[in-house]
Amino acid sequence: MDLYGRPLDEVPFGRLRGGEQEEGVDSCVLIAPIPGVADAFALRDAKHPEAGTLRFTGDELRAAGLTTL
Repeated sequence: MDLYGRPLDEVPFGRLRGGEQEEGVDSCVLIAPIPGVADAFALRDAKHPEAGTLRFTGDELRAAGLTTL
Protein backbone atom coordinates (compact mmCIF):
# COMPACT_ATOMS: atom_id res chain seq x y z
CA MET A 1 0.00 0.00 0.00
CA ASP A 2 1.46 3.37 -1.07
CA LEU A 3 0.55 5.84 1.67
CA TYR A 4 2.52 8.63 0.00
CA GLY A 5 0.51 8.34 -3.21
CA ARG A 6 -2.64 9.65 -1.53
CA PRO A 7 -3.34 13.41 -1.69
CA LEU A 8 -3.82 15.30 1.57
CA ASP A 9 -4.91 18.65 0.08
CA GLU A 10 -8.28 18.89 1.82
CA VAL A 11 -7.54 16.80 4.92
CA PRO A 12 -7.86 18.66 8.24
CA PHE A 13 -4.99 17.99 10.64
CA GLY A 14 -5.52 18.05 14.41
CA ARG A 15 -3.15 18.04 17.36
CA LEU A 16 -2.01 14.66 18.55
CA ARG A 17 -3.30 14.22 22.09
CA GLY A 18 -0.99 13.34 24.96
CA GLY A 19 2.03 15.16 23.61
CA GLU A 20 2.36 17.84 26.25
CA GLN A 21 6.00 18.26 27.23
CA GLU A 22 5.18 20.60 30.08
CA GLU A 23 1.92 21.79 31.56
CA GLY A 24 0.05 24.18 29.30
CA VAL A 25 2.23 23.53 26.25
CA ASP A 26 0.54 21.62 23.43
CA SER A 27 2.17 19.04 21.20
CA CYS A 28 3.71 20.26 17.95
CA VAL A 29 2.63 17.06 16.20
CA LEU A 30 -0.41 17.21 13.94
CA ILE A 31 -2.22 14.07 12.75
CA ALA A 32 -4.81 13.34 10.06
CA PRO A 33 -6.36 10.18 8.64
CA ILE A 34 -5.24 9.36 5.10
CA PRO A 35 -8.30 9.37 2.83
CA GLY A 36 -9.16 6.09 1.17
CA VAL A 37 -6.92 3.99 3.42
CA ALA A 38 -8.31 2.34 6.54
CA ASP A 39 -6.25 2.85 9.72
CA ALA A 40 -3.51 5.01 8.15
CA PHE A 41 -2.35 8.45 9.25
CA ALA A 42 -0.18 11.39 8.21
CA LEU A 43 1.84 13.31 10.79
CA ARG A 44 3.47 16.73 10.43
CA ASP A 45 5.13 19.42 12.52
CA ALA A 46 2.73 22.23 13.49
CA LYS A 47 5.60 24.72 13.57
CA HIS A 48 6.94 23.71 10.14
CA PRO A 49 4.06 22.25 8.06
CA GLU A 50 5.97 23.04 4.85
CA ALA A 51 8.45 20.30 5.81
CA GLY A 52 5.96 17.69 4.61
CA THR A 53 4.44 14.65 6.25
CA LEU A 54 5.43 11.26 7.54
CA ARG A 55 2.82 8.57 6.95
CA PHE A 56 2.18 5.45 8.96
CA THR A 57 -0.31 2.65 9.34
CA GLY A 58 -2.18 2.50 12.62
CA ASP A 59 -0.27 -0.68 13.48
CA GLU A 60 3.05 1.14 13.05
CA LEU A 61 1.96 4.02 15.27
CA ARG A 62 0.62 1.68 17.96
CA ALA A 63 3.89 -0.32 17.84
CA ALA A 64 5.71 2.98 18.47
CA GLY A 65 3.58 3.52 21.58
CA LEU A 66 0.90 5.89 20.28
CA THR A 67 -2.39 4.74 21.68
CA THR A 68 -4.54 7.85 21.17
CA LEU A 69 -5.37 7.49 17.47
